[in-house]
Amino acid sequence: MKPPYEITPDILKMVSSVSECVGQINAKFLDKPSPQLRKKNRIKTIHASLSIEGNTLTEDQISTVMESNRVVGPVKDVREVLNAIQVYDQLGTFDPTSLKSLLKAHKSLMDGLVMDNGSFRKQGVGIMAGDRMAHMAPPAKNVPHLMNDLFAYLQSSEEIGLIKSCVFHYEFEFIHPFSDGNGRMGRLWQTLILMKAQPLFEFIPFENMIHRTQSEYYRALAQSDKAGHSTAFIEYMLHVIHETLRDMLHFKAKTMGTEERLAYFAETWDHALPFSRKAYMSVFQTISTATASRDLKQGVDSGLFSKTGDKTNTAYNIT
Repeated sequence: MKPPYEITPDILKMVSSVSECVGQINAKFLDKPSPQLRKKNRIKTIHASLSIEGNTLTEDQISTVMESNRVVGPVKDVREVLNAIQVYDQLGTFDPTSLKSLLKAHKSLMDGLVMDNGSFRKQGVGIMAGDRMAHMAPPAKNVPHLMNDLFAYLQSSEEIGLIKSCVFHYEFEFIHPFSDGNGRMGRLWQTLILMKAQPLFEFIPFENMIHRTQSEYYRALAQSDKAGHSTAFIEYMLHVIHETLRDMLHFKAKTMGTEERLAYFAETWDHALPFSRKAYMSVFQTISTATASRDLKQGVDSGLFSKTGDKTNTAYNIT
């Protein structure tokens, strides 16, 4: 059974805008994301998704944990981060259309945090907003068939992946299939569905934008609950994805340090091809010729680049 929602003019506009941003990013920026960028965005994703659930660790602390170093913090919070790192490192092993795969991911994500990790809840749950009940989830006995229906939609619907990911996210939170971890699992699974359509979404930290607009996130969920369909939430999530992609596109090379620019260029440029200062500046379009020259000199001095020729005939190679 298809979950209820409407395709509004705003949804159509956002789908078009998101698709345009994806094309620009694939062509200009993230076709070969640097290791530094992948790590930075992974940290942002984990930090934002867990912070929404009350985790207190900072991005710096998560980076420290990711490097297998110890941090001072609540044991539960550290365990949440360790579990999330493990799951996000294994994203490629999960099948977004498989319910069995979702249960496996929940088992790892909530390991040591709840007793029934990897299993559907056995009791009723309600989501509180202050001292009032914001959402009463369906009875526990209904969860298995509701989840089966939801995955049947993922498997059989011809709807585009972008919209399906938003529909799934809302329906998942509405069903609230687990005793704990529903929020982080819903966001994780939306990422997987998006990745199936466009691999670059593995490194797009839209959770960070949700964290920044958390009140709007819960408002969109509540509006969809009241309306009986996910349209409001789809609109919200498409705007979140669009703004996250725009942030990536508006990334300014001048905000990177010389070493970051050099590392990114060395990672993305074809090592078999020589390049000029002009070619270097085509990758970092906001830096000046003087900055490019200083970068290239440092690259040569550090042994990252080799240099041949002089003045207008100067050429560089990645060593």
